[in-house]
Formats: sequence, C-alpha cells, structure tokens
Amino acid sequence: MIEAGLVVEGGGMRGVYTAGVLDYFMEKNLYFDDCYGVSAGACHISSYVSKQIGRSIKVTLDYINDKRYCSVNSLIKTGDMFGVEMLYDLIPNKLELYDYDTFNKFKGNFYSVVTNCKTGKAEYIKIKDMKKDIIAVRASSSLPLLSRIVEINGKEYLDGGITDSIPIKKSIKDGHKKNVVILTRDKTYRKSKPKFLSLLKFKYKKYPNLVKAIENRYKIYNETLDFLEEEKAKNKVFIIQPKLPVKISRIEKDKDKLKELYDQGYEDAKELYEDLMKFLEE
Repeated sequence: MIEAGLVVEGGGMRGVYTAGVLDYFMEKNLYFDDCYGVSAGACHISSYVSKQIGRSIKVTLDYINDKRYCSVNSLIKTGDMFGVEMLYDLIPNKLELYDYDTFNKFKGNFYSVVTNCKTGKAEYIKIKDMKKDIIAVRASSSLPLLSRIVEINGKEYLDGGITDSIPIKKSIKDGHKKNVVILTRDKTYRKSKPKFLSLLKFKYKKYPNLVKAIENRYKIYNETLDFLEEEKAKNKVFIIQPKLPVKISRIEKDKDKLKELYDQGYEDAKELYEDLMKFLEE
C-alpha cells in the first residue's frame, strides 16, 4: 500500500482510459491508501479496490449496447440514461459478480465525490460497505439532465464532477504530499461554458446553488488544471492522461473506439510505470 492519494476524474465513457490504467496498476499490485473517484472514475475505482482485473472494460464492452445499460429508452422510461437497476444491481450481483469480500479487506479508503443539490458544494462520501454505499457511486455518476437526483440520508445529490471534477485539493487537505492523478482529457484540453444553461436553470430552478455551481464549473475545472501543473512542477503530483485529444463522447457506443482508448490507458501506465515509482519513492 502506497502512502499517497489516487485522484481519478470522470468523463462518462472516456473513463475506459482510466480502466486501462487501473488494470495495469492491479497487475503490478500497486494500491494507494486513499482513492478519490468522480463519476465514471468512482465506478472504475470500485473494481480497482476489489482487485478485479479486466472487470471494468468487460462490463463496458459486454453491455454498452444493452438498452438497460445506456439508452434514450432508459432515460424516457426511468429518468436515467444509464440504467440504475442494470448498473448497480443486475451487473454486480448477477451478471458480472462484484467481489464484495475483497473490497471489505481493502486497507485503504475510497471516497466517492458527489454534489449536494441544495448547497451546490462537493461532498466526499467514504465507501465503507459497497453493498450499502454503492448509491454514493451512483450519485457521483448522475449527470444533470440525464439522471434523476439521488437521495442519501435525506440529502439530494448529483454528479460530483459539477463541483470537484479533479479532487486534488481534497487529497492534499487529507495530508497527502504525493498524489497520482488520472485524467481523461489530453494536456491541451480546457473546459468551455456549459451548454443548455437555460434548460438547466428551468430543470433545477428549486436548486439555485446547484445551477450556480454548474454555471461556474468550467472556471473551477480550468483553475484546477493550472493548479495541477504547479504541483507537478514541484514534484508533488504525477499525472497520467491521454497524449492526444480524446475523440469519443460521454455516451460512446463504438466498441472498437472504447477498446482502443482502454488499451491506450493500459499502455500509458506501462510506459510511465518506472517514472511513477521513482516519483512515489522520492
């Protein structure tokens, strides 16, 4: 177990890049004492802490074209583009069994980042029991307009990426002097102002703080990217990210493109492994 923070951003189906990186980490038995996952990043960390190599990409490729997994049909029928029953019950409990016992033996901590709809602030829910706490992973992955609001202990939540897409400052606040960050965009990427803002304001008119957070997300995201570069220059952060712009969407269904991006993540982790270990050992 490495005494460092592992920070993983989301990005919908772009998260298969992260799945490739984490599979290589698992092959090397490389685990971190604190893991922070956002949206798809939280989903992939789930298989990482249960030490199930290949599970994330297998689930993606096997079920991506199943209407119950991700479809407009699911959005119309349930209010969720990504089917809740399929992703958080049928797959882990019947179709592609999740190793709950191994998860329970994990000595580190796993935090799922969510956005409180009332306050418009990020919260970091510790996943102690995956069977009970998987709802926090779901909340972290619940995209505005494409998902229902998720209620946990009387509080309402949506996508953690709205308020803290790359929770590096949370990891530093928790005491980590070294952090490994997995991004799903290349170095040239910068986030733009949100689209459909009028629709978002109408949809979430009861949640003004949430709307404000969505409106300002691009600013916070870009500031975080600048902060990461500063930390990298100080040798406090090690970044793994795609070398070229990623050409797939959040809801990409092309299996060849998804597998190619997964392979890229795996190969990037392999290529950077020696440098990563030097960074962690210094």
